[in-house]
Amino acid sequence: MNEENMDGTNGCSKVRTGIQNEAALLALMEKTGYNMVQENGQRKFGGPPPGWEGPPPPRGCEVFVGKIPRDMYEDELVPVFERAGKIYEFRLMMEFSGENRGYAFVMYTTKEEAQLAIRILNNYEIRPGKFIGVCVSLDNCRLFIGAIPKEKKKEEILDEMKKVTEGVVDVIVYPSATDKTKNRGFAFVKYESHRAAAMARRKLIPGTFQLWGHTIQVDWADPEKEVDEETMQRVKVLFVRNLMISTTEETIKAEFNKFKPGAVERVKKLRDYAFVHFFNREDAVAAMSVMSGKCIDGASIEVTLAKPVNKESTWRQHLNGQMSPSPENLIVYANKEDSHPKSLGKPPTLPARLNGQHSPSPPEIERCTYPFFPGTKLTPISMYSLQSSHFNSAVMHLDYYCNKNNWAPPEYYLYSATSQDGKVLLVYKIVIPAIANGSQSYFMPDKLCTTIEDAKELAAQFTLLHLDCSFRRSSINSLSPVSATTLSSGIPSVLPYTSRPYSYPSYPLSPTVSLVNGSHVGQRLYISNQASFF
Repeated sequence: MNEENMDGTNGCSKVRTGIQNEAALLALMEKTGYNMVQENGQRKFGGPPPGWEGPPPPRGCEVFVGKIPRDMYEDELVPVFERAGKIYEFRLMMEFSGENRGYAFVMYTTKEEAQLAIRILNNYEIRPGKFIGVCVSLDNCRLFIGAIPKEKKKEEILDEMKKVTEGVVDVIVYPSATDKTKNRGFAFVKYESHRAAAMARRKLIPGTFQLWGHTIQVDWADPEKEVDEETMQRVKVLFVRNLMISTTEETIKAEFNKFKPGAVERVKKLRDYAFVHFFNREDAVAAMSVMSGKCIDGASIEVTLAKPVNKESTWRQHLNGQMSPSPENLIVYANKEDSHPKSLGKPPTLPARLNGQHSPSPPEIERCTYPFFPGTKLTPISMYSLQSSHFNSAVMHLDYYCNKNNWAPPEYYLYSATSQDGKVLLVYKIVIPAIANGSQSYFMPDKLCTTIEDAKELAAQFTLLHLDCSFRRSSINSLSPVSATTLSSGIPSVLPYTSRPYSYPSYPLSPTVSLVNGSHVGQRLYISNQASFF
């Protein structure tokens, strides 16, 4: 045990000795009847709990907990997480020093309890000014393999991966959007277990491993997003993959209407994939079974139900450092065929909730032009007299938000870094003068951009989402995020900003980029057809 840990049960700065730590943990074990074992850098509480019979809980019952104070242990954490339900196992990651490593995994006995823990404990103030992040944890059994020769077929890749790693179950390979005889330069390798995937990654990750004379890129594939069965039962949108770029929305609609004329409401095509919206779910399900594997314009298509996802929650979790963006929100790569998305394999997702309400077809911002006829009467107006729905960019939303709160406009400060290949990378720091004297003096995202427009947009989006987290009030008993007074004691009646999912999907990450000074800037992700973050 660490000899000098801070006792955070009441927010005091009282030193707690190793003996007191041990006594607190023993008291917890005696009270609950759970066992506790430390091994391989983690301390396991339970697994199984007392009196448990049968197999462990199914996949989807475990949550990941991040940003835990390093001097906080099971005697404080377990009672908090027991509020959501019965704990099957609590795994706290430990340092050699005796401190925890800042994160843990909590497995509940049911999926419902795990989801409840996410709802009530994500952004929970575990200590004054210390907010934990809670999100679903899934055993990842897939690896992303990049820099694969594009002429290699699925069978060749599968055979080669079975030769160099153990436990390979399948390989997912996608044809090039422009040449269906070639792959896209990457593949997803599925293993029989998380352990098998981890061992394969450990063998391949050094960066010196070659396949067919090529040094490959290896990383975890983003885990598949699970959607509850009740939500999926309402989906009436199909995701269609492997289309020809030349195939039009009209052609797709006509093909899907063949089995039942008039069944298709509309089609939205993006590069080589599309969403087909039906009026009725029954027709969508029937069309899926009929059309999957059919040829349209010479290409054999794949058809699945589109998966809804809470984009707002996903983005907020990412910006809070709890998880990467949803792995299934992709996939537009106009002129980016050499890009290596780590998260293909499942259809892109559709927004399912807005402000906590299910909405199968959320309203989209209309972005088009209308004819300007001679003699049309024009009236001068201020942008601040418009509704927030008139703005599409985060930069405009932030300016509008500050004005509505009678704050001075946000101040943008531009910074740069240089990668080893000489590329200039940019990031903005945003200062809100009205709250600059509080504990949150500025806002700066943890990604660098290659263009100034993207840097400014990302910084504004980051600021809006964090302002939303700061000023929201929670309705769950004692679970409350930081109040407005935490940021500034002199801001009365702050107008809350209701964050919305911006029109950025989730973007694939590239390998770590090194800076000239030897440090790293994390990973790059693509934000549109041309723009990129680092």
